[in-house]
Amino acid sequence: MFDLVWLIPVFPLIGFLINGLIGRNFSEKTIGWIGALSVGASFVVALLIFQDLLNLAPQNRSVQKVVYTWMLSGDLNVPIGFLIDPLSMIMILVVSGVGCLIHIYSIGYMHGETGFRRFFCYLNLFVFNMLILVSSNNFLLMFVGWEGVGLCSYLLIGYYYEKKSAADAGKKAFVVNRVGDFGFLLGMFLIFTVFGTFNYGDVMSAASDKLPAGGLMVTMITLLLFVGATGKSAQIPLYTWLPDAMEGPTPVSALIHAATMVTAGVYMVARCSVLFALAPVSMTVVAVIGGATAFFAATIGMTQFDIKRVLAYSTISQLGYMFMACGVGAFASGIFHLMTHAFFKALLFLAAGSVMHAMSGELDMRKMGNLKGKLPYTHMTYLFGTLAIAGIFPFAGFFSKDEILFYSLQRHIGFWLLGAIAAVMTSFYMFRSVFMTFYGKSRVEPEAAHHLHESPPLMTVPLMILAFLSLVGGLVGIPILEGYHKFGDFLNPIFAPAKAIIDHGVHHAEHPSVAAELALMAVSVGIAVFGLLTARYMYVTDVKASDRAVERMPEFHNLVYNKYWIDELYDYLFVDSIVKFSKMLWKEFDELVIDGAVNGVGKVTRGFGSLLSYLETGLVKDYALSILFGATVVVGYLVLR
Repeated sequence: MFDLVWLIPVFPLIGFLINGLIGRNFSEKTIGWIGALSVGASFVVALLIFQDLLNLAPQNRSVQKVVYTWMLSGDLNVPIGFLIDPLSMIMILVVSGVGCLIHIYSIGYMHGETGFRRFFCYLNLFVFNMLILVSSNNFLLMFVGWEGVGLCSYLLIGYYYEKKSAADAGKKAFVVNRVGDFGFLLGMFLIFTVFGTFNYGDVMSAASDKLPAGGLMVTMITLLLFVGATGKSAQIPLYTWLPDAMEGPTPVSALIHAATMVTAGVYMVARCSVLFALAPVSMTVVAVIGGATAFFAATIGMTQFDIKRVLAYSTISQLGYMFMACGVGAFASGIFHLMTHAFFKALLFLAAGSVMHAMSGELDMRKMGNLKGKLPYTHMTYLFGTLAIAGIFPFAGFFSKDEILFYSLQRHIGFWLLGAIAAVMTSFYMFRSVFMTFYGKSRVEPEAAHHLHESPPLMTVPLMILAFLSLVGGLVGIPILEGYHKFGDFLNPIFAPAKAIIDHGVHHAEHPSVAAELALMAVSVGIAVFGLLTARYMYVTDVKASDRAVERMPEFHNLVYNKYWIDELYDYLFVDSIVKFSKMLWKEFDELVIDGAVNGVGKVTRGFGSLLSYLETGLVKDYALSILFGATVVVGYLVLR
């Protein structure tokens, strides 16, 4: 089956082409199922290849398949090639599996939209580019997928392009990502300069020989690559585009946040684990930025009332956990959380979309309440997603988040504190969203209350599947028990070289006892339960408690509610200054210098012509005199030469 790996990205591309070129006369259901089944076909092929990969010995689970040579010029040889290994297979399965469920859900959610066909074309193209990104065997082909998902995010976030806020959000995502992509490009150029190739295997195998550990070059390469990751995966300081991406349809939010674009940066850092292991400064930067982002975004999430924006800041925070894991050397734990997060974050967004579907597009949780009776399946699945993201045992998020906190504590207690405080806030704001939406007194507008109804099976069945995965998805990574962390064992051959570099010459303290690990797990659960109980008290038991808390510190609440005014600061520092500089170039350089030079040439030419016009008298005697004068000058020149 390895020879058929190229079919994985090609199937969504075929769906895009069929709907885009000949789908004009298709029905909505036909268009939707073409889109969904094309991604489902990729998932089936991926499962078959995954089975073949498992049949290989762990040390042999890395297979490259080259389809054809894409670029060949001098030392540059870039193929269209695919890499089949544990890391790429996990990403492919997540992208195609979760992506297929989101496509099926979209058939029901987008029913009646005038741009239904356009939406599914964009969605298929998005999945195609993401599959190229995670399955390629070289940096340059990865960059094609990297830019492709950037383009598709612009198209999907700005899907309602006639709405100014949506169009602006699409442009914002595109521009902010270009900043990160510039850093990624520079990092790629340095990689080719040092190694003469873009192939992952060649780069990683030669890295220790060509790049001294802690050296300037490897530090520059990894920091530039991480700049690209902060853009794609919405980390400080390039995170501001992701909350605004909520302007797109809810399935787009689910796809971006769970299975595609924002996970690209984490995947890229994990794929380059050997390079980062050789750059301890970069590792520290990754961990600090990840931990700070996890904490910072969680604070904002506690004050938002738009249910999708709560989930958006939650995504930024959870991505921070993944980067913090990579920064402390726990790359497998970061990918583990990436996978479990894909399950429960897709579930949460799609369940939020189900609420919106029932509430005629309403997003403000202050206008909800007591919906659990009207939306039983949506309520239960959203609750499953919340239990998972909060880290309640035995849901998936418990295993992956606890593992990150464990390794963070081993590196430095400061990282553990950032993660633990962010975990408390995560549990609080997620259960806050549950209680404000599904419990308490109904605050639904009377007109909307008459139309409350559960979503159709096309939407609820994907929710149930994702809820099941959010419950059991973490069981592939059971800690403590020897041989039960199947996920870590599967990824171990990929990250073993990086771990060997990190551990080289470092004296490690004795591994914590089982009792200590169980104690840390209990603390993690306690953190989640504390957040749950606090949210229940403030939004169910004593609904005025949140108002009193705001009244005690209004300035701080206003600061956090307005997202620390970061967007306004960026507008002042960058947007407004660029606009002013552009106007200065227009008025003082373009008009005065460029236009002045062009107009000046015209004026000089016209003036010279005016002078010559005095010679045009219309009298024969004047012209004869001019000829005589000219002839005299010529003859004189010839005689005197």
